[in-house]
Amino acid sequence: MKTVKVSRLDMTVSSRRLAALVVAVTIALGLAGCSGQPLTTREEGTAIGAGGGAATGAVIGAITGNPLIGTVIGAGLGTVGGFLVGNAVQNQQAQNQQTQGQIQQQQQEIQRQRQQLEQLKQQSETE
Repeated sequence: MKTVKVSRLDMTVSSRRLAALVVAVTIALGLAGCSGQPLTTREEGTAIGAGGGAATGAVIGAITGNPLIGTVIGAGLGTVGGFLVGNAVQNQQAQNQQTQGQIQQQQQEIQRQRQQLEQLKQQSETE
């Protein structure tokens, strides 16, 4: 049996390549998910968080000597964080839309009441 000695430098280069591959696959899957309906704010936040977390985790992992684990942990944390931020933004947008709808309804009612008042004024002037 032949023993092969692998230097730490070789392992680091391999780990970096693997981390880069994981990041590339994550980005490719994210882009593939964009081919259908437009993404919701929640989905956008999740995707951005996952990609950003994976990239940040890969960099931190490379510095500490384990880019694969850093990438996986970063992607996981980024996904959760991105989802939470995207969810909060999407909920706020829904609330704003609801408020705008109520404002428009109230403005229409005010306009209707003004028209009724104008009609009543005209009726009282002709009598």
